Amino acid sequence: MIKTTYTLLTTALLWGFCGSAGAQEQPGLREKADRLFQKYQYANAAAGYLKLVDVKKPRLKDMERLAVCYRKMNNFEDAETWYSRIIASPESNSENLILYGEVLKTNAKYEQAKKVLQEYATKTGKHQSVANELAGCDSAQVWMANPTAYKLRNEAAVNTQNAEFAAFPHGSTVYYAGEPATGLMDKIYGWTGNSYLKIFTAESGTESNLSNPLPAINALNTERYHVGPVTGNKAGDVLFITRTYPGNKGEINKENKRSYKTNTLELFIQKKVNGEWQNAEAFPYNKVKAYSVGHAALSTDEKTLYFVSDMPGGLGGTDIWYCNLNTDGSWSVPVNAGSAINTAANELFPAIGPDGTLFYSTSGLPGMGGLDIFSSKGAASNWSKPQNLKFPLNSAADDFAFVVNEANTAGFISSNRKGGKGNDDIYSFSHRKAKIILALTGITYNKKTGERLPAAAVTLFSNGRTIVGKQSSKADGTFFFELETASDYKVLATKEGFYADSASLSTVGMIKSDTLSVALNLNPLFEKGKILRLENIHYDFDKANIRPDAAKILDELVRTMRDNPTLKIELGSHTDSRGVDIYNLDLSQRRATSAVNYLVSRGISRDRMTAKGYGEQKLLNRCANGVACSVAEHQANRRTEFKVLAY
Repeated sequence: MIKTTYTLLTTALLWGFCGSAGAQEQPGLREKADRLFQKYQYANAAAGYLKLVDVKKPRLKDMERLAVCYRKMNNFEDAETWYSRIIASPESNSENLILYGEVLKTNAKYEQAKKVLQEYATKTGKHQSVANELAGCDSAQVWMANPTAYKLRNEAAVNTQNAEFAAFPHGSTVYYAGEPATGLMDKIYGWTGNSYLKIFTAESGTESNLSNPLPAINALNTERYHVGPVTGNKAGDVLFITRTYPGNKGEINKENKRSYKTNTLELFIQKKVNGEWQNAEAFPYNKVKAYSVGHAALSTDEKTLYFVSDMPGGLGGTDIWYCNLNTDGSWSVPVNAGSAINTAANELFPAIGPDGTLFYSTSGLPGMGGLDIFSSKGAASNWSKPQNLKFPLNSAADDFAFVVNEANTAGFISSNRKGGKGNDDIYSFSHRKAKIILALTGITYNKKTGERLPAAAVTLFSNGRTIVGKQSSKADGTFFFELETASDYKVLATKEGFYADSASLSTVGMIKSDTLSVALNLNPLFEKGKILRLENIHYDFDKANIRPDAAKILDELVRTMRDNPTLKIELGSHTDSRGVDIYNLDLSQRRATSAVNYLVSRGISRDRMTAKGYGEQKLLNRCANGVACSVAEHQANRRTEFKVLAY
């Protein structure tokens, strides 16, 4: 993610390989994976580690590095799976519990995260080190069950599968940082495999919706490496631009006898004179050999400049600092903004609202996961206690770069929350009361007994996998969510020991207040021999590869296997009666094996699964060889199932 690979100023933000190892033998698979890992090429390293861990007793270090790869790639689902296996190893150290807890929290699994973090505190005695995380878990569950009135919209017209973030509006133009499509601009950033960040512009409509994204004029995008984010003054003729330092004076770091160069960040000030952008001037307190400076924001009177730095004298990580504007137009010596807002962790992306409120993101206060957005009243180094902006402005992922309009009713945030178009996305938000009231009520049931099932985790997704609400079903199995107009939803219920159930619904076209209702039936897993059908697992004709639509269904099985670590299953594939019997048997075996291989690639141990192809041996209806049947009747026999072998 951009914040951890670029704008988290305390870390090595741009790593370039400077040295080389001496002559040696052709490295094996592990050596290749380790070398890629050390060079921060996490996607390629993960592919190697996946092969290494597909054994009966994988090495702990291989699993740990694979989990790190997935964290760095923002694949927290697979990171969770691997950490669940890591902590089960007798050799695993207590620090893996912290990492597992953080990943669970990022995946909005707050109850599970609490258990893991409390286990860490009990084992190590370090209760204070997880106090913020535990408090955040408790608060997040309350906030997700009772969202604030803010309404978010993914700005799909400008967001891509790459990263877009930090929108800065000026009039009808919005500046933002983004990764250009590969090939649009030449340079590629090794960590992400994408182009270096550049500044873009978009047009902002009356509803803050963005359109017509374009790279900003060349005068703002001339640097070799990352350019952005950007902010500016009210007149729009002064911009404060964060850049990666392109020279050779960055700190040299050593790792495993190899040299790596750290390129720090600098702040530049660019002015427009007579309609033309001039050459950017370096902020006088840049010091590339010692620390980074970036993420600027002006006070409402434009006489104080706030920014982020890891310069000496801070509280730890990156802090918010400020300079005052002198009468001669220069900036005074930087002053730390104080312990009321700064923590031992990282403070990032400060912005000043129209009433002088400071908005910023931090990982050092109780929050929902990753970076959360906070607000504080005050100025300079005198600030009130920060207030979490709660859900849905904050989420279990990283939320940052909050800016609000002059009316204090709408604006933009950036987030890598689930359900977006790509990595970091830009979201617009508004604070309005709904014209009509729509709601969802439901009940969770035990499918076998028909009894109501309490304490199931019920998650509401909107327009994909964007979480818009989460709560536990009550003692009587009931749950309730408010809905938005013109939206498609999926509601999912999960519980340990049960296979999940879900339902889809939509408010598109609804023009009057109404309440929708659903019943979710969760199937118990603890019966040996029980067979459950995986609906809508389809294969291309005469093929055994896993299609993207089938992968989504199998992902639910991955989550079930991960959440129930003692569960062992047989994955069975069935065909209809058309075709030669022996060929159908072989095809079904290949399909079952493909399904098992897919689950293994997602972190499920192979020794928990058996692949079994049944061909046409277990038809569900009369459609045997030679019997005339409809397409639908044949389709009923083409299915993928799993059978509980042990729990």
